[in-house]
This record gives sequence, structure tokens and C-alpha cells, in this order.
Amino acid sequence: MTKTYLMNGFIEKMQSQDQDFRYMGLSDLMKEIKADPQSYFGDEAMEMKVLRQVLSLVEDKISEVKNQAVKCLGQLIKIIRESQMEFVVDNLIQFTSSKDEELRDIAGLALKTITSELPQDGAIAPMACAKLIPKLLSQGSSSETTPETLIESLSILSILVTRFPTFVAKLNIEPSPVQILAPLLSHPRPAVRKRAITTIAHFIPLSSPQIFAALSASEIGPNLAPSANVEKQRTTVQFVAAIARASPQLVAVASNDIVPGILNALRRDDDEIREGSLQALDALVLKCPAEVTPFLSNIIQAANQFIKYDPNYTGDVDEDEEMAEDADDEDAELDDEYSDEEDTSYKIRRSATKLLGAIIGTRPELLISLYKEVSPVLISRFGDREETVRLEVWATYVALLTQTSVYAGGPQSKDAVGVKRKRDEGELSVEDNAYSLLQSQVPSLAKALLNQLKPPKTSPVTLQAAFALLRTLLNALPGCLSNQTAAIVTISKSVLSQPPTNSTATLHISCLQFLSLFFYTHPPPTFTGFLSTLTPALQKALGERHPRVASETFRLFSSLLNAMKPVKNQDWVESVYSEAIQRLSKNDTDAEVRAAAEDVIADLWICATDVVKGKDKKEWEYICRTSGRTDNAVKAVAKVAADVDVGVQWINDSVEWALTLLKRSGRAGKVELFECLSVLIAQYETVPTDLPVVLVPQLKSYLSTSDISLLSQSLSILALLLQSSPKVTFPEVEREVLKDIYAIARSPLLSGAALDALLSFFSTLVEADSQIAVHVLPSLVSSVDNAPKSEVSLPNVAKCVAQVVKSAHGVAAGAIAEFSRHIKSSSKATPSRVVLSFLVLGEVGRFIDMSPQQDVFNRAIEEFNAEQEEVRFAASFASGNIAVGNLHHFLPALVKIVELDDQKRLLALHALKEVVTYTSHGQLENITELLWGPLFENSENAEESTRNVAAACIGKLITMHPARYLPQIHARLRDEKATTRATVLSAVRYTFAEPSQSYDEVIAPHILDFLSLMLDEDLNVRRLALSAFNAAARTKPHLIRDHLPTLLPTLYKETALKPDLIRVVQMGPWTHKVDDGLEARKTAYETLYTLLDTCLSKIDLTEFISHVLVGLADNSDEIKVICHMMLFRLSQIAPTAVAQHLNEVTPLLEASMKGPNIGKDTVKQELERAAELQRSTLRAIAALSKISSAGTSSRFDTLLAELRKSSQWGVELNDLVGA
Repeated sequence: MTKTYLMNGFIEKMQSQDQDFRYMGLSDLMKEIKADPQSYFGDEAMEMKVLRQVLSLVEDKISEVKNQAVKCLGQLIKIIRESQMEFVVDNLIQFTSSKDEELRDIAGLALKTITSELPQDGAIAPMACAKLIPKLLSQGSSSETTPETLIESLSILSILVTRFPTFVAKLNIEPSPVQILAPLLSHPRPAVRKRAITTIAHFIPLSSPQIFAALSASEIGPNLAPSANVEKQRTTVQFVAAIARASPQLVAVASNDIVPGILNALRRDDDEIREGSLQALDALVLKCPAEVTPFLSNIIQAANQFIKYDPNYTGDVDEDEEMAEDADDEDAELDDEYSDEEDTSYKIRRSATKLLGAIIGTRPELLISLYKEVSPVLISRFGDREETVRLEVWATYVALLTQTSVYAGGPQSKDAVGVKRKRDEGELSVEDNAYSLLQSQVPSLAKALLNQLKPPKTSPVTLQAAFALLRTLLNALPGCLSNQTAAIVTISKSVLSQPPTNSTATLHISCLQFLSLFFYTHPPPTFTGFLSTLTPALQKALGERHPRVASETFRLFSSLLNAMKPVKNQDWVESVYSEAIQRLSKNDTDAEVRAAAEDVIADLWICATDVVKGKDKKEWEYICRTSGRTDNAVKAVAKVAADVDVGVQWINDSVEWALTLLKRSGRAGKVELFECLSVLIAQYETVPTDLPVVLVPQLKSYLSTSDISLLSQSLSILALLLQSSPKVTFPEVEREVLKDIYAIARSPLLSGAALDALLSFFSTLVEADSQIAVHVLPSLVSSVDNAPKSEVSLPNVAKCVAQVVKSAHGVAAGAIAEFSRHIKSSSKATPSRVVLSFLVLGEVGRFIDMSPQQDVFNRAIEEFNAEQEEVRFAASFASGNIAVGNLHHFLPALVKIVELDDQKRLLALHALKEVVTYTSHGQLENITELLWGPLFENSENAEESTRNVAAACIGKLITMHPARYLPQIHARLRDEKATTRATVLSAVRYTFAEPSQSYDEVIAPHILDFLSLMLDEDLNVRRLALSAFNAAARTKPHLIRDHLPTLLPTLYKETALKPDLIRVVQMGPWTHKVDDGLEARKTAYETLYTLLDTCLSKIDLTEFISHVLVGLADNSDEIKVICHMMLFRLSQIAPTAVAQHLNEVTPLLEASMKGPNIGKDTVKQELERAAELQRSTLRAIAALSKISSAGTSSRFDTLLAELRKSSQWGVELNDLVGA
């Protein structure tokens, strides 16, 4: 079918007299364009004919047809030619000036649609902006334009400027859009003024500061004066709020004039001005935090005043609680005097509440003041007669409690933000912190809140918000509601007594979650006396059909069981057990309910053992099923097996069930299954003889490095079997899996827990049969010979050999002799065999005194001069660890080399590092004096690698005798040699790695001196100082918190890109830029990330975030990734503060998501690095999306929408957001 024929068919339908045909013609055209955009193109005359016909239907008499024509234009605008786009725009603008109101409205809708649908990339968007904006601005400046048309034009301008700020900024429009639209701020129609405020605010960031200054002088300053016209002042305060949100940096400059003007405007007796002024202050607090700081006290005072503003209610605040029950009757009496619809004072109270919320969300340093000045006022308004205000007050208090949990450091913390210490005369110092203030206010808070809850009279929304507040309170201050138990039980019983419906199920769930937390955080005597009142309603909830209600009730009983452990003489235990059995016995039980029932059965066995032990154990038949999802059942079985002696038969049945599950394909649930098996096997006094025979062959498939976690657990189970039943297990292991394990032992992929499990296996293997050690050693060595070099880790093999020798001392002499043979000068052994031999001798020498084998040590020293680097370092490893076995005999020789031999010094230092690392604390104390002098004196002028090794040893020695050695390195802080200062800092950094607090008091007075070397003139010293700062922040945050005001400015300075440290290097025909400051800058950002976790309460978030923004624009992808991680973390702990910077963050995230420019020289590694940066960016965007409410940042909303539509990133983004 030809394109012309197809288009003619659509036109024929669109010209039909039948409205349904016209509608279908438009629909068919849209479907065709979506399926194949090229179907529209062909003969240009035909394209225009189609376009004219669609435009003609915008004027159709039938609304459905007109709306469909608008949608069709939204699709066409993405693909039509430039000349056609101009034709469409001209016609639609002409329609918007029509006297026909309906046509005017539909044309405005059409323009909104096409501007919203314009693609972000390509040539159409810039052309549309260049065409539309001048025409729309001319409409805005024309006195003949109707108010309705003005509103539509301003809306379309807002869409264009928010979607395409870059294109709009490039348009050379004189006078500027701000100057053109400014007169609309005085338009007689409030709706026009309101729309003009929004549109002008969007244009201001693209205008010059001079234009804003002129606007401020003409519109803002005069209209904030006390004598200003009321209408103009209303507009001005709204205008200030809009500009503060869109372009805070401009308002910040004039804040000293603007903020006092708004505070004065609050005194005017006009509700609309008051509401607008409070909203403006809200925006200024959020967007200009530094500039409003001097005015915060007055702002808080104003918010506290107007949160109580209720001129139509004469009752005393203190009487609110008593009057609440009669509120409905009073309202009926007052109906004759005034209508609620006329009362707008609630808007002022709500705005004041939001203003307090903004201060709470961005000023954690004021927590003490907020609890003293704001918290009592908020509590007094818990009973506001307007529900929306009441809910806003509660939400604001939730924010205060959340800030307390994040920043106050726990009820007993002394490192919390805003801790004040005061000393009363004759008394010890008393801590005055946020938690103590909250604790003192809990009685009034609970009374005020609980008095508002009168179910079923109180709406579900209000009840749900109240339970959310109570949950947050308990999370912040566990156990604080003991005195309110009776009221809580009464309210909860009333809520749970009502059968849950689709609309009230969420309320039931909120109530159950709160009760669960209540039981968990309070001692049993608090609530046991009330259980008889509450449990009937809870038992009824157990049987509810709604799965979420039933599952939450089971979780509540689990919480109750754990709180009351051991549970005896409680009638409800039987009913919970019966209901759980009933749920588990049915195949159609919801998965969430089944999991919760399995958990409660496990808790019943652990907490009410005497009650359920006499049962028939029927529940385990239902739990231990082999179909469906079994991961939670596995956890339940493991939980019970670890805590309760159920009986040998139960263990046997459970092991048999677990072995059946083990045969399933796939990895899902295997980790938990192996953990369960380990727990079950550990409960046997005597392992059944048939278990190893069945289990060992099944484990064979998991003995592979393809899944290190399962490998580790498999080896642990084998070790457990060898330990519990060696005679039966050993033959099975030797026959089925030992060869596979030899291959695994050489793998470089093994480390950490997996390597520990492997060593434990070899230990138990040798202990199970002492004769096997003779065969294991050569088998381990031969596994190395038969494998490619890239697949071999000689250190791992050496550790395994040493573990065998350690567990079977009888083979030690033979093993030492065998491996010593390969290191002799006359040996023909390959370099890899020599390396392995040295590594084995070192591992063995650590626990066996090898002074009788002096020639081995001497040979290791000789090999310090070997040609191959790996041989030299293996010899160093061996000499150091042999010295550990007999310090008195071998150590002096190593120290002498450090002192006298320049060529061997580095390797000798590596050997000493082994000595310092593996020597026991008691022995190390005896040799510190011997090591200290040579280590420090011979490392000052050495190369960096030597210095680092020496510094690691020095750091360890400092922790042995801090009082003796810290003053010595402190004295060298100002040494004229940069290498000496570098050694000092490296040593201090290693000292911080020691978790012990035994030397904290000694180092605390000097820590600022060490870290002040961040200001050193030498770049390497600065980098090491930053690294030391990072180490201190991670392991010793309590030592640096009080010094952060001094340290942070220097740290922030190091995050800046320094052009003088960038040099150009010629590499053949190419030039390459080398940034010598990159490592220091990266370390600075890593330190910021660490501080975010350990010293949050001492950080000014506004300044901190500004440096994160700088990092997002850095040239280094690594720094960008660190900043993405900080954004992710900040979005969790400081969502309000971060949300205010979305406009600034978005362009930087967009740039990171674009990917590399692919050319002929692009290599695979570049593409992989770019893809990793994009994924890192996507994780940050997903985190930010959770804190961005619609309208917070239109640019971020656009980016998010584009990514959701993206075929490349859409699915991944949705997964991250849902995670």
C-alpha cells in the first residue's frame, strides 16, 4: 500500500460527516505514525494536506474529535518539517487569539501538547523555541490579549523554558522576556498575575543579574514597604517565593533587604499577604540557608506566632483537648455566624507549619533550640480543628523526630549535635541534649496526640498519621510510652475491632506495625496487664482474609513472643499456634502470610517451648514442603535448630528435607540452605552414618570457584562432617571431592572467608586421618605444576601446606627438608617452585623454630639479590616469618641489613613488616626499641616504596608504646625534609588503622598538628595528610569531631581542581594531560564520604553539598562516582536539604548520562568505564527520585521521565527505584 494511498484514506475519514469516522481517522493516523514515522513522509503537498486536515479538526464542533486532533498534533510535531512546524504554530497562535472561547481553549491545549511532546534532542526543539517564544511574548505584551489567552501563553512559555533552558538562553530577544512580562505583575486579574509570577521566575535564571536588580528595585523593594498597596504586596511576596525557588543565588544577594521586608509584611492585617509571606520565608529558608541565618530567630518566632493564628476560634489552646470531642457541635452552632468555606486562616497555620518543617529539615545544628522553642508549640497544635493543618503539624513533628534519630547520635550519645553541658552550683555537669528534652516532652506529646484519636469517629487518614508519628517516636526514643499503655490499648482495640475494608486495611496495618514496635521496645510488665483486653481483637485479625493484615498480625505476635520470652500461661499462645497451623496447611495461602506464619511457629518453639513441645509437630510437615518458595521455611528451621532441642528425629527429618531442596537447580535460596544444614549438623551428638555418604557427593557440584559464597559454605560443611564423624566422612571426601579441592586450593579467587574455610577443611582432614598428610602435601604442589600461571595463587597453596603441617607436626621435618631442597643454589627448580618453597618455609617458620635450619634463613637473605622480582619478595617473606618463629636468633640479622645494606634495605623492611604484623603483642613490646631507630633513620631519604613499608612498621610500633614514640614522630612534623614529613604521616595513618583505643588519650592532643599538614607545600605530603584524615575519620571519629571546624575548610580547599597541577605530556603524535593533583583530590572526596558516615552531626550540610556539586563536574570519573555515592547517602539522611539542589544537580547528572563520544580511536575499556559511570549516575538519580516531589525541580522531573522512557535505562531505573 503506497504512502499517498494510505494518507488519502486517513484524509477521507477525517473529512467524513460522521463524527465517529473523523475520530477514527485521527486515531488511525496516530497509530500509523507511532508504528512507522516514515509513513508520513513522501510528497510534501500530501503532507501539508494531512496537516491542514488535522488542524481543521481542532475547530471541530465535537469535543472528542478536537481532543483527538490535539493528541495527533502532539505526535506529528515530533516528525514534521520546519516549514510545516511554522505553519502549525502560526495557526494555533492565531486560534488562541480567537473570540471563540472553546477554540481558544483547545488551541491553548494543542500548543501545550506539542511543546510537551517536542523531543529533547534534534533540530525541532530549537526551531520551535525560536518560533514560539517571540510570538508568545508579543501576546504577553499586547494590551489587546484577553486574560484567558495570556494565561495559556504564559503556561506554554513556562513549559518551553523549563524543558529547553539551553535553547531559550541562546535566543537574542530584546528587550528580555523578564522585562516584557514584568508589567503583567500589575495585571488586574489575579490569575494572570499568578501565572506571570511563575513564568517570570523561570526566565530569571537565564537573564543577567542587572535585569533582576532592576526588577527588584522597581517591583520588590517598593512593594514590600509597609505603605505598599495590598494587592501589589500580595503579588510581591508570592513573586519572591517563586524567584527563591528558581534562582536562589539572585535573591541571596538581596536577602538583607528582602527578608526584613517579608517579616514586616507579616504584620499586615491581610490573610493572603500572611500566607504568601510565610511561603516566601519557607522558600528562602530552603534555598538561601546561609543568607537567612541571621534572621532565623525572628523567622521561628513568626512561625510560632502564626501556627496559632485562628481568629475565628476563641478557645484557649490549652482547652483544645477538652473541646475536641464537642468540636462538631460547636461547628454546627457557629454555622450561623460564618462558614468554614469563608475561613481561610487554616492556610496561614498550614504555611507556618511548613515553614517550621523547612527549618527542622535543614537545620540539625538547632535541634536543642527547636526542642525548646518549637516542639512545645507544635505539640500545642496537635489538636488543630482543621484536619489538613493537624496532619501537617504531625508530619512536621515526625521530621523533628527523624532529625533527632539521624543527628542526635542515640539517647546516650555524647557526640551528638547540639549537646550542651551546664554545671549547676554544687552539682556535677549535666548533659542537656535533644533526647533529654524530648523525654521531658513525651507526656504532653502523647496526651495531646492520643486525645485526638477517637475511633471510629476519627477518620482513617488521621489515625494512620497518628500511628506513623507514634512509630517514629518509638524509633527515636524506645520505651517512652509506658505511661500511655492503657490509652494505646483502648485506641488499638477500637481500630482492630472494625473489620478491615479496602479503604481501611492500611490503617489496620499501621496499627499492627505500631503495636509490634511497642511490644518490642517496652518491658513486658508495661503491657501484660492489658493483653487480655487486646488479644481478642488481635486473634480476630489473625483470621482476616486480607493478606497484609494477617501477615502483620503474625509479625506482631512474633514481636510479642520475643518480648515476653519465656512465655507461660498465656491463653493466646494456643490460638496463635492453631491459626498458624491452619494457614500453613492450605495450599492457597498467600506467600507473605505463609512466611509470617512460619516465623511465628519458629518463635513459638523458641519463646513458648513448653507449650508447643507437647504437640504432634504437625506444623513441620507443612513448613518443610518441597514445592513453592521455601527460603523462609529454611530460615525458620535453622532458627529453631540453633536455639531449641527439638529431638534427633526432627533433626533427621529436617536434614532429609534440606538435602531434597539441595537437589534443586539454580542458586536461589542455596546460601540459606547451607547455613541451615550447618546448624542442623552441629546439633548432632553423633552424625548418622549414612549422612556423609549422601551429602558429600551432593556438595561436589558446589566445590567450584564460580560461586565463592557457596564454595565457602560447602567447605565449612565438609569440615564439620570431618570433625563430627571422621571415620565415615573421610573415605567419602577422599573418593568424591579431594581432587576438586586440590584444584580449588591454587585458585587466586580465594580470599577472606572462603580461604579460611579451605584452611579449616585441610586442618580437619588431616586430623581425621593423620596418614593423609603425607599425600596431601605433594598433591597440593602438583596441582600448581599442572595449571596455567594465571590460574595459580602460590600464597594460597603455601597457606594450605602450612595448615597441613600445623595440624600434623609429624610431617614438618620432611616438609621443611623437601622445600629447602628447591631453594638451594645448586637446585634446578623453576622460579615458580622456588617462590612456592620460600612462601611455604615462611608460613611454616612462623610457628616452628627454624634456628636448626639456619641455612634456610641465610639462603633467603642471599636471594634478596635474585634476578626475578617474585623470588626476591618471596625470600623477603620467608626471612621475616622465619624470624617470627625465633626473634632472638634471626631478627638482629634483618635489622643489620636495614642499617647497612642500601641494596637489600627495601626487602629487609618488607621482612620486618612481616615480623611486626605477625609477632604477638607481648613479644613485640620487647623488640620495639631494637626496631625503632633503624626503621625511622633509614627511611627518611629513601624512595616512596621503602618509606611506605617503614611507615607501616613504625605505625604498628607506635601502638605498642604510644607515650614513648608519638612525641618522637611529632617532633619531626616540621622537619625541613618533605620525605621525613611524609614518613611521619604514613606512620600515623597506619596507627589509625589499629582499632584499639588504648593510645587515644596520647594521640588526641597532637591529632590536629598531624592533620594540619594538609596545608603543606609538598603535594605528596598533602595527599598523605588527607589519607591520614580519612583513616582517622573512619576509625577514630571521636578524636577529630571537635576539630572539624578547623579541618573542614582545608579539606574543602583540596577538592578544587588546580590548573597549575595539570601538565601536558607528549606521547608520540598525541598529547595527553596529566593531573598531578588527582590523587590528592580523590582522597579529599573519599574523606568527605567517610565523614558523612562518622561525623554527620558536625557537618554544615549546605556547604558540604556545594562541594559535592563541584565534584559532580570534575574531570575524573572516579571522583564523579564518589559524589554519586554521597548523593545516594545524602538523599537518605538529609532529603530536605538535597531536594533544594536538584536544579543544580540535574545538568551534571545529564552530562554523566550522555556516554562517550564514539570515534575510530575509541577502545573497549573506554566504553566500559563510561557504562560504569552511567550506572553510577543512574543509582544516584534513582535515590534522588525518591525525595523529589512533583514540581520540586521541573528539569529533574524531565530527566527522570526521559530515562523512564529510555529503552537502554528504563528497566534498570525502575528496578533501582523499586529496590
